Amino acid sequence: MLVAAAVCPCPPLLVPDVAAGAAPELDAARAACTDALGVLAAARPGRLVVVGPVESDGPVAYPEGTPGSFRGFGVDLDVRLGGDAGAPADQRLPYSLAVAAWLLERTGWSDAPVEGLGVGNRLEPERCGRIGRDLASRAERVALLVMGDASACRTLKAPGYLDERAAPFDAEAARALGTADMAALTALDTGLARELKASGRAPWQVLAGAAESADLGGSLLYEDAPYGVGYLVATWS
Repeated sequence: MLVAAAVCPCPPLLVPDVAAGAAPELDAARAACTDALGVLAAARPGRLVVVGPVESDGPVAYPEGTPGSFRGFGVDLDVRLGGDAGAPADQRLPYSLAVAAWLLERTGWSDAPVEGLGVGNRLEPERCGRIGRDLASRAERVALLVMGDASACRTLKAPGYLDERAAPFDAEAARALGTADMAALTALDTGLARELKASGRAPWQVLAGAAESADLGGSLLYEDAPYGVGYLVATWS
């Protein structure tokens, strides 16, 4: 059963080494992520599953120990998902899960075994819900770290340029995550989310499926759109 969840944004800029001189701009987001992971630890889970967006349709499993890197950004920084459990040498974490691995290392996570799951932005809500229900049934006490961004179209300089639909989409996502509104998350439009480059849609809907019988309450810890991209941090417990 799902006992807790943390929702965090997944831009590599969250890693100070990648952000370099712009790092202070996301200090508040990093602090909120740290607080969110504290909620996961306090729930004493038996297993932590990190869910994040991937380029392929997925789902793609990433066992504990899977390595990741930020060398593609010119940064000599490697990470590993959880402990060194002898993951396949040819598998690498996508950036969403590499950011999660960095967050877990930064906070010294050692509270439960970790595994990763990548989900694609074309997965339908029904499939996401089934994936979430399966994750919740894997152990008596399961926690989720759910990575993903809201829209990337909040300003003229945003990666997806300005789209007037972006702010309302992000506001509804923030409300749903902050109140643990599973029905509202499930109802997020797949096509619109893809047009707005909202990478969090599928991971959030996995969370909604996992929480169906958990009776959890939500709390929104952070909401902002630096660089024109919506970043949200929330906890369910």
